[in-house]
Amino acid sequence: MHVVLQKGKGRRVEDGHPWVYKNEIESIHGTPETGDIVEVYNFKNDFVGKGYINEQSQITVRLLTRNNKEEINKEFFRKKISECKNYRDKIHYSGNYRLVFGEADFLPALIIDKFNEYYVLQTFSAGMNKWKVVIAEILHEDFHAKGIYERNDVPVRKLEGLEEVKGFLINEFDTNIIIEENGIKFHIDIANGQKTGFFLDQKENRLAIKDIVQGATVLDCFTYTGSFALMAAHFGAKQITALDISEDAIALTKKNISLNNFTNIDCICENAFDMLPQWSKEGVQFDVVILDPPAFTKNRKGIENALKGYKEINLRGMKMVKPGGFLVTFSCSHFVDVNLFYDMIADAAKDANKTIREVQFLSQAKDHPIVWGIEETHYLKGLILQVM
Repeated sequence: MHVVLQKGKGRRVEDGHPWVYKNEIESIHGTPETGDIVEVYNFKNDFVGKGYINEQSQITVRLLTRNNKEEINKEFFRKKISECKNYRDKIHYSGNYRLVFGEADFLPALIIDKFNEYYVLQTFSAGMNKWKVVIAEILHEDFHAKGIYERNDVPVRKLEGLEEVKGFLINEFDTNIIIEENGIKFHIDIANGQKTGFFLDQKENRLAIKDIVQGATVLDCFTYTGSFALMAAHFGAKQITALDISEDAIALTKKNISLNNFTNIDCICENAFDMLPQWSKEGVQFDVVILDPPAFTKNRKGIENALKGYKEINLRGMKMVKPGGFLVTFSCSHFVDVNLFYDMIADAAKDANKTIREVQFLSQAKDHPIVWGIEETHYLKGLILQVM
């Protein structure tokens, strides 16, 4: 069974991107079922790659290999996941990290996060979903996983004709666990928390605030588990305010504060878009303001509205910073690329009547590698800015 690309289409795929879109396909030969492995050829009949097919998805084929002699079986996945582990070992990631980052690790639509000796697995496509039990077996056999949980309660699966599900794949265990990062302990809930329970991609950025928070008053907006707030306390901040609209997030942050015996973090359950203008009117300011909002868009159609949201919160954030203080700001939507992010920040500074100096550009942690030519792998952008 094989797929032939249209003439004039597919250059992106031949250059390294693993996705073949429906409108790039000239013909499908054979009668593949959803999730079957097919070979992909260009219009000249040159082999391009091999991957799994789903004819009801706009992303019809996701390539797994460029080697036409490589068989897609359990040993293939064992080898690929071992390569992922070797890379994380090389960059000295241990304990808690993203073991597999989908397309960036050449395993499209597969996410595996490691928390202590437990693993959380996500399969976003029908083709990868067929292999989830095999992948769980590999984690159990080769990585001695004490337990494996699937967090496939994600809407994107509906585009693949899949149901949203979550539950244990191997061994039941208490999904409320305690992890440690950079000397701080965190309660996380891998069954009910956002994504897989903890934002591992911010690991190095939580370290990046070390110098600017010492002795400072800090506002941490969209705090979620309180990770930036707790790290600020750990690095010697004088007083921290943790803000989140979610009662569950604030409850979790309070648990983490108690776990680490901090006494200088106040928690407020309110909407940042409401509180920042109110505090600004009251003349409240901080030495450091941290903005780590959720992705304001999941598609290209929402970019314009997302930029309005990002601009508004950054404008408000800048006004909350004392002269000479710092704004730490992020966008986790890959649709808002680096150029759009910089332009949005510039517009916010102009409207806030602030001069800003770039201290440091921030990105996702090294266990979330960025592959050039696969733009979807570069999603997290951040800046430490001095607000003059």
